[in-house]
Amino acid sequence: MPTFLRRVAPALGLFFLAPFVSEYLLGDFPLTKIGYLFILGPMYGGGAILIREVARRMGKGWPTIFVFAFAYAVFEEAFTTQTLFNPNYLNLNLHLLEPAFIPALGISAWWTIFVLTLHTIWSISTSIALVEACVPDRASTPWLGAFGLTTDTILFVLAAVASTRFTIQHDHFIATTRQFVASAIICLGAILIACVLPQHASSRDENPAPSPWMAGALSLIAGSIFLVIPKAWAWGAVAFYLALDAIILLTVVKISRRSGWNARHRLALAGGAALAYAWHAFLQNPVDGTTGLTIRVSNAICAVIVIALLIFAARRVSQYALLTHN
Repeated sequence: MPTFLRRVAPALGLFFLAPFVSEYLLGDFPLTKIGYLFILGPMYGGGAILIREVARRMGKGWPTIFVFAFAYAVFEEAFTTQTLFNPNYLNLNLHLLEPAFIPALGISAWWTIFVLTLHTIWSISTSIALVEACVPDRASTPWLGAFGLTTDTILFVLAAVASTRFTIQHDHFIATTRQFVASAIICLGAILIACVLPQHASSRDENPAPSPWMAGALSLIAGSIFLVIPKAWAWGAVAFYLALDAIILLTVVKISRRSGWNARHRLALAGGAALAYAWHAFLQNPVDGTTGLTIRVSNAICAVIVIALLIFAARRVSQYALLTHN
């Protein structure tokens, strides 16, 4: 492989993996619509690349990437699609705002927490972690030069504009000024917080980290629970989401400070989350209305793809660990 392609290959991989995880592995689209990757790539993939490159150029680590991912989630759902505020997004009759609706804010507490968690953990963080594990020798360094980063930023901005225009043209819904301003404050606040977060925890725990298998199991179980909580529980689902998100976040922060925490653990967390998407896709109703054998075969193929990716990434991480210890 030419040197240039080898250098930018991880970014290209992330460009397509992010929309694959976000929409195909989740089960929103069947693989018969694989061409959508080129439409979704600039938004999902472009955003993931931008987040990772900025964080790594700043010398930051996963705390910064994770908070950037949250800012991305707010940006997409509040501005480009407006699903946080639209009572009938694209006239699909999904009733997203009905469970745990907050009239004063014009949002559903259920949908807000649900969709922001999906983007923060799966669309961005999981996708980045999987690709970084495939190139462990370059996991903490930038992949793109100035030209590549500029190109990616332009693609992301154009995709955001196109997504916003498409939504407005086909729906004609516009959120209130107060909703936009509040969203902008939250988004910018998250970005500022991400920029000042340290790369590593100030204090380390000398207790040994759990095995990567345990970290992966924790991620798989937590992700699965999150995905199966029914929206009919309304405020009960909100309470579950908040408790589960807080418990997992605090647990990961705590165990990641322990001695021996490494790339295997980060891959395990991403792998568990990806596998939760993979199995839950068989319960998902695709947004394009595809039914029957087509979508289930697609779900199976997507699951096989992600398992193969995990095996490849695990081998790469193990090989790199052996090289760096010898």
